[in-house]
Formats: sequence, structure tokens, C-alpha cells
Amino acid sequence: MLLASIPSPDQGIWYLGPVPIRAYALCIVAGAVVALWLGDRRFQARGGRPGTVYDIAVWAIPFGLVGARLYHVVTTPELYFGADGSLVDALYVWQGGLGIWGAVAFGGIGAWIGCRRAGVRLPVFADAVAPGIVLAQGIGRWGNWFNQELFGRPTDLPWALEIDPANRPLGYAEQATFHPTFLYESLWDIGVAIVVIVVDRRRRMGHGRAFALYVALYTLGRTWIEELRIDESLHPLGIRLNVFTSLVILVLALAYIVVSARLRPGREASPYRDGSEPALAGPESGDTGSDTGGSHREAAGDVSTATRATPADGEASDSTKQSRPEER
Repeated sequence: MLLASIPSPDQGIWYLGPVPIRAYALCIVAGAVVALWLGDRRFQARGGRPGTVYDIAVWAIPFGLVGARLYHVVTTPELYFGADGSLVDALYVWQGGLGIWGAVAFGGIGAWIGCRRAGVRLPVFADAVAPGIVLAQGIGRWGNWFNQELFGRPTDLPWALEIDPANRPLGYAEQATFHPTFLYESLWDIGVAIVVIVVDRRRRMGHGRAFALYVALYTLGRTWIEELRIDESLHPLGIRLNVFTSLVILVLALAYIVVSARLRPGREASPYRDGSEPALAGPESGDTGSDTGGSHREAAGDVSTATRATPADGEASDSTKQSRPEER
């Protein structure tokens, strides 16, 4: 007997005049805001300039959205290329359907472009934004709750999710409650973010290892959560596609952490590529917030400061030195 359950929202769309406001989109946007805020704070703690993460995100986010949608379309072709499918529906992103691995792959390309333009080392950027990315995933999953999609097998557990008859898959019309896989993944993602932040702070991970840790932990959780889902999916080698993909990426991420720690122990001294560090302004300029001002700070160990010779005596100005911030 079902003693309790989680109700699904009655609606996921509200209208501001003729303009639809979709809960799914709001969840995605909220996740992106959190990811950018946290990523920028962590990048500054590594010695980067404020706002650089936002500049790189201008490239990474659009690429990531395109990649996420492409992955979903390719891995669920029956929805768009099948007898009852429509290719035009692939453009309806607001109806749900974003694949994380497409987002990571294409978002990585966009991030690489943004990092090249900003003179930033891509591994440092990846380590800085890793916890924020997985938090964004956890927040974005609540969009599935509003859309009543991507839930798991039927269950009568106290936290079972109620699904309206119109949203139940074929063969499950008589089942009213299902595993709330959106909630499982959201909680798992929050836990992953906390673990990555704590381990990174204690182990001073560098060269992309914090990002690889996020990938490894996320895929570990995705394997068992994915097995609960009942939506249609490809099954290479008899394994659900996202489970198969997660296992492969899990192994690669763990291998990268081990090999990278041996080849490149420690952490990068600077988040910027050689020759790309922001120039320091002397005290006479009075503009420490411009593109040529400010000091470069190292988030760990010894503080690396740069100086600029004055026309008078060529000595470094002490006013260009700042103390490093605490890792956040």
C-alpha cells in the first residue's frame, strides 16, 4: 500500500502575455547561473582575473547546448526519424531532451576556443568549473520533473513519483507511481560537487584532474540511475546506451587521473599560458581594474607576483603586490 508519494507539477509552462515561460528552461538557466558564479570564484582563487569564466562561457554554453541536443537526437532516432517522428521536433529544445555527453564534448570545443582567445590554460579552466557544471546538471534535472519525463520503473516506495496517465509509457498505463530518477541524479550531483570541492582543496588537484574526478563520480552514479529508467534507448552489446557510455568514460577518467598525477604532479603555477598573463599596471596608472591592471595570484603555496619597472629607477613597485585569496 502506497503511504506517500511525490506529486508531479500540474503544469510546466506559464504565460507572460503571449510569451511562454517554461519551467524546463528556467531550470537550465538557473543551473548555468550557479555554474558561472561558482566557476568564476574558483578561477579567481587559482589566480585568474574576475569575469574570465563568463567570457569563456560565451563560447562554451552555445556549443554545449547544440552538442547536448545533437546527442539526444542521435541516441533517440525513433523520435525524429521514425514512422511517427518528425525531424522538425529536433528543434524544440524546450520540450526536453539534452544529452550530457554531447554537452561536454561540444562545450569542451567552445571552451577551448574561449580559452585560446583569453590566453587561459584549458585544464585550469576545466578544474575551476567542474563543481559548478555538476551542480548545474543537478538543478537542470528538475526540469524533467516539470515535464514528467525520464522517470524510472514503477515503484510503491514512499518517495515514488506520481505520473499523469498521459505521460506514462506504453505498457505502464495501469502504473501510477515511478522511481523519481530526476531526484536521485540531482542529489547525486550535489554530492559529487561537494566531493570535488573538498578533494581539490585538500589534494590541490591540477592539470584537469578535478574535472576528471567530477566525470568519474558522475558516471559512477549515472550507471545505476540509468538502469532504473524505462524510456526508449539504444542498447549496444545489450547494454543501455547511456550506461555503456558512462562505463567507458568512467574508465577513461580514472585512467587520466592516475596517468596525469604521475606525469604532471602538483598544480599549474598560473592559469594563463606562457606569455598570456595579464600585464600589471603601475601605481601611477590608477586603473587596477582594467585589462592591463591587477595582479596575478597563485592559489596555492608560494605567491607568484610580477613587477613593472618605473621610468625613474627601474625598481619594482610594492603596491603591485596583493595577497592571494582563499580557495573557495
